[in-house]
Amino acid sequence: MSLEQLLRVKNNRIITFDHMEMMGIVNVTPDSFYSGSRMETEEMAYAKAMEHLEEGALFLDVGGESTRPGSAPVTEEEEIRRICPVIQRIRKAAPEAVISADTYRAGTAQAALEAGADMINDISGLTFEPELARVIAHAGAGVVIMHTGGRPRTMQQNPRYVDVVEEVRAFLVNQISFAVDSGIGIDQIMIDVGIGFGKTAEHNLELLHRVDRFDDLGCPHLLAASRKSFLGKLLGRENAEDRLPGTLAVTSWGALHGMAAARVHDVKENLDAARTAEALMEGSRQ
Repeated sequence: MSLEQLLRVKNNRIITFDHMEMMGIVNVTPDSFYSGSRMETEEMAYAKAMEHLEEGALFLDVGGESTRPGSAPVTEEEEIRRICPVIQRIRKAAPEAVISADTYRAGTAQAALEAGADMINDISGLTFEPELARVIAHAGAGVVIMHTGGRPRTMQQNPRYVDVVEEVRAFLVNQISFAVDSGIGIDQIMIDVGIGFGKTAEHNLELLHRVDRFDDLGCPHLLAASRKSFLGKLLGRENAEDRLPGTLAVTSWGALHGMAAARVHDVKENLDAARTAEALMEGSRQ
């Protein structure tokens, strides 16, 4: 893994990636695709966040709207109501945690950053609400720029690419440039190729197979494949509850290819997989 990878978040905190780090998923939602991640109350979400930290997560990604394929959006007011109290509690209890707000809305991002979030994870890569870039720049926050093939409700309706890797790469290049032009430092940006967002299982596998194609973009790479449906299609596992082994294999692949962090439902298991893969890689070099 490259030792030059770093991310600057709010208050000029610098995160370095000597190893793959874990981003624990905290869904304050009743309808996320994996039942084990549905935290319908503030207390449940806070407890899940503390569990993730205890198991070794550095990042916590707090979201208030399911963006699974076919999902319907919630209002900005409801999203803020769901996530901000949770962020405030985490910030007070765990000042060392790096808190990400999973939102594409500028208003929600502003409220979340004021509540204590350090960065924003935007599934739209600053395209759904471009003014979000100015909010992030003003706060000096970090941002995950992700590629999506459309809105969650319709993104899986016949996604098509000529070359999915090159098209996703071109999108990320463009949105990184937009972010920098908006006042966001290049060192404040992570990238995410958007596994499962407007892509077939074959597209997802191709993106993972050729993940090194994104190394020269100058930003740490976030892997977000945990328990997703392409693993179900690959392995014949209809239920997300049965996709942990496949997830661990993908996390290991990401660690071997220098990906900076993995956004996961199961922190302990994925951290063990990443550390084992890294140890094997380092052993071969020695």
